Amino acid sequence: MAHPLLSRLPPDTVVQPLSFAEVPGWAADDHAAAFAAFLDTCAPILDGAAALRDALPPGEALKKACQAARQTSPHEARAFFETHFMPFDIRPKGGDGFLTAYYEPELEGALEKSATYPVPVLGRPADLVTLAQGETRAGLDPALQAARQTAKGLEPYADRAAIWAGALEGQGLEIAWLRDHAELFITQVQGSARLRLPDGRITRLVYAGRNGHPYTSIGRKIVERGDMTLEEMTLAKLMAYLRADAARGRALMELNRSYVFFARNDALDAAKGPIGGAGVPLTPHRSLAIDRTLWPYGLPVFIAVNPLTPQGPRQRMERLMIAQDTGSAILGPARADYFMGSGAQAGERAGLVRDALRFITLLPKE
Repeated sequence: MAHPLLSRLPPDTVVQPLSFAEVPGWAADDHAAAFAAFLDTCAPILDGAAALRDALPPGEALKKACQAARQTSPHEARAFFETHFMPFDIRPKGGDGFLTAYYEPELEGALEKSATYPVPVLGRPADLVTLAQGETRAGLDPALQAARQTAKGLEPYADRAAIWAGALEGQGLEIAWLRDHAELFITQVQGSARLRLPDGRITRLVYAGRNGHPYTSIGRKIVERGDMTLEEMTLAKLMAYLRADAARGRALMELNRSYVFFARNDALDAAKGPIGGAGVPLTPHRSLAIDRTLWPYGLPVFIAVNPLTPQGPRQRMERLMIAQDTGSAILGPARADYFMGSGAQAGERAGLVRDALRFITLLPKE
């Protein structure tokens, strides 16, 4: 019998049921680590707390699995997953899944504007209206996921170029200041950052909404221009490209009309990751961003992939992840984004991941 979650997938998706014995690397994984991340995500599922970014509702079967998890010892994690879930290999027709990775940057910044830190980080504007998942409004482009509330109704929000040209100035939205537009852009792509202030304190920039315009990959634009191949591109090379010619870099970044707003949080535990779309702190190497229109938060997903490493050779990675986040570019049934952690080393590793992916979702038993 087909699982309800499978009925939402595109009709050309290839779905193959598996046994756990057929999941590559299943027995060797640290199931307790994945179980801890699963329990974190169960809290808002069972408590009915609102997600930071709406996703597909969890459904009763996943809620029941969460209830069972609260009665389970971490030492029984493998048996728990095998008892309450069924593995399904998910592939787009004629191809493989696709994995990228992201991280939480750690940047130097300030709470006041200066010659060193002239670029503002903006908080969420009061007139920004975020549309619910799949919601459309008359007169608005269906591609828009947010809009501006006016006396006449909803209108498209200012895009990146307009905001950088000063469209939101005078509203007191500035919550922090960075060195340049490239650092702000990367922070917006990653969705969060740790900010080290001049006095040594660390605060966090956490996602607070976006202007609703579609996301455009500037890395793809660079490749299309012939300035770099996809294989050559790393985060360091991308940042160097953006800074080598400030006018060229700014014009390129403005092709991505999507703009992310942040809130500042001084109280988040530095030992934990940033808050993901599910509303819980992300766990390095166990948190996965998925297409929120197709999958609910909390869903376990086993991945098998061969990414490049900073040391040079590819390294096989087979592990159980938990869907805890989403992203504007994460679209499709077997598309995922892997959370590497925080800081420069995590960023170096994340920038190398652009690989074919085996995406095995563990669906809760009905």
